[in-house]
Amino acid sequence: MSDLYNQRGVSSQKEDVHEAIKNLDKGLFENSFCKILPDYIAHDENACCIMHADTAGTKSILAYLYWKETGDLSVWKGIAQDAMVMNIDDMICSGATNHFVLSSTIARNKNLITKEVLSAVIQGCDQLIKEWKNFGIEIHSAGGETADVGDLVKTIDVGYTAFARFDRKNIITINPQPGDVIVGLASYGQATYETEYNSGIGCNGLTSARHDILDKSYMTRFPESYDNSLPEHVCYIGKHKLTDSFEHGLTVGKMLLSPTRTFAPVIKQVVDHFGSAIKGIVHNTGGGQTKCMKYIPGKVRIVKDNLLPIPKIFHLMQEASGISLQEMYQVFNMGTRLEIYTDEKTAQEIIAISNSFNIEAQIVGKVEASDKKELVIKHNDVEIVY
Repeated sequence: MSDLYNQRGVSSQKEDVHEAIKNLDKGLFENSFCKILPDYIAHDENACCIMHADTAGTKSILAYLYWKETGDLSVWKGIAQDAMVMNIDDMICSGATNHFVLSSTIARNKNLITKEVLSAVIQGCDQLIKEWKNFGIEIHSAGGETADVGDLVKTIDVGYTAFARFDRKNIITINPQPGDVIVGLASYGQATYETEYNSGIGCNGLTSARHDILDKSYMTRFPESYDNSLPEHVCYIGKHKLTDSFEHGLTVGKMLLSPTRTFAPVIKQVVDHFGSAIKGIVHNTGGGQTKCMKYIPGKVRIVKDNLLPIPKIFHLMQEASGISLQEMYQVFNMGTRLEIYTDEKTAQEIIAISNSFNIEAQIVGKVEASDKKELVIKHNDVEIVY
């Protein structure tokens, strides 16, 4: 990991977290994407429960900066979506595709985050729940906790906890075998259920993106937007303003704030039609394209030699930071944010379903026999081994 990334106090691999939880119970299935629990509600041996918590992370700081600079409150709905997707889309990777219960935990600095911003986040979540219902995803709001804790939070932290109960027969574990292929779904473009172009940025690596792309003026104008104990030479070292024009008629700020795309409508259809043929689903969030290595059991070689095109936003970040392509793949989704392991025939049908939502998809790789577990990423003439 680059010195810049470490000096900013962030970690794409969450080594400290994994060390802290390594001895905890892994649930009913150790190689499921999320922890699967017994049915503690009805004590039905044919059912199971799943609970997940996550936040929008430091992306909320970008929303804060953009709102302060432009007065645009609409970006806060995107922050609600980021936090929701980081929960719901992780859960669908384990087979929970409907009837989620969602509770929020929002911490804000009342002196900087106004009631209008708070309302935009809360109402944005409510709007998203109604929108997702239109494509068959039922989410039930359980309210939540909103706390004014300026001593703890400089601006705002938006998080959710989600819960679902579903049949054990629908559980998806991650156990690809040699001969299986990997279907990749694009994080970029404009899905049928999105209102504008999505840069594909997602919700991971935004500390790096913010400091690498934006210029020093944000450091002096908004000292509340970063950790003041960091050395100055790693803070806001880029050359762009959030309002600079970028592509697809959007600004740099709007591209960085593209809401994390949900794949729930696609995966619900995939699981309903091909559940038994799915050998694993991985949501490429923290850890980027190396995320799969955390879950895949056994000794196999994962070869990603046909990944989807890298969106321009990631090229901009790499040019600004100078970090290697190897590290970029460890931090960011790089345009392929969901991968499904299956056989080749099912793969073509999954691609068709994804395309029906105007989401680009293709076979991005394969699983090979090996005497050790490893990941190989091939990009043009470069081969990277993890």
